[in-house]
Amino acid sequence: MAAPASEASIHELLEVTQVHKLLDGIQSQYAGMMDAGVQQALKGKVPTAHQQQAIDKMKTRMLGLMKDTLAWGKLEPSYVRLYTETFSEDEVAGMLAFYRTPAGQAVINKMPLLMQKNMVLVQQILAGVTPQIQQIQRDFIAEIKAAN
Repeated sequence: MAAPASEASIHELLEVTQVHKLLDGIQSQYAGMMDAGVQQALKGKVPTAHQQQAIDKMKTRMLGLMKDTLAWGKLEPSYVRLYTETFSEDEVAGMLAFYRTPAGQAVINKMPLLMQKNMVLVQQILAGVTPQIQQIQRDFIAEIKAAN
């Protein structure tokens, strides 16, 4: 049985892979998703000054909540625990060896962009089935009402 990863090696891996930057990227993507959602809700209309104030207030509150929730200082102990439970010391050593190579650094640096592109792709795919999703939801509501 392989030796579990040490906390020191996990901390080193998390630092080398710049996990904290990934969390920052998630927050940025969330801001973009919020903007897209607001634009979709407005359906091309320009918000009034009062509506814009409400939008800005909501965005500030939501982004503050996300920043607080995804703060690295809060999440790091959980990450260390999960990595320690999941990986052996040999596996962490192998990952560290890879992530220190030029190819490993490319993965680290390009992964946020890849994830962003993937999110756009998934949104485009889901946009194509939105009418079907809405119909399934309407059918479900009708069936629940009929069952009562």
